[in-house]
Amino acid sequence: MSRILQSLQGYVPSLLRPISQKPASRVSTSITQVRGKKKSSRGGKDPRIQLIHYSLYHPLTPRPLKFSYLRHLRHWTIHRAWQLYKANMRRERELELERMYNSIRDSCEKLKTIGDGGRLYRIAISKQGLGQWGGIGTRIPTEAPGRNGGWDYTYKNQ
Repeated sequence: MSRILQSLQGYVPSLLRPISQKPASRVSTSITQVRGKKKSSRGGKDPRIQLIHYSLYHPLTPRPLKFSYLRHLRHWTIHRAWQLYKANMRRERELELERMYNSIRDSCEKLKTIGDGGRLYRIAISKQGLGQWGGIGTRIPTEAPGRNGGWDYTYKNQ
């Protein structure tokens, strides 16, 4: 097996080089294993192992940006201004909705008092006739045209 590897080493030397250069006679066959000396993590790794590790465990999201102090201050100021703007817009929208609700409520109160015993109020509140028109006529979009051919050839722009 090693002769085959040695004959192929000239073609692809980086892939066929054994990872460990230790001779096989040093391998311990005892049941209790002795922990070897811890290798330093700086620069001692094989580049092939580093590439495999990078490919398998590299995070999909990039590292967060490290801003300088002034850039961080600018970023925080703009972010805070945007949050305040959104809060103001939300507050204005809620006030507008509250104003509309109060107007509808006042109108209903006036309808209760006007007319013969609240008849106008009952008509305004009743749900009769809400669903009688059906929905908007639509069909499932397909690549074929509709029943009418899909194009009106007699149309004239006035």
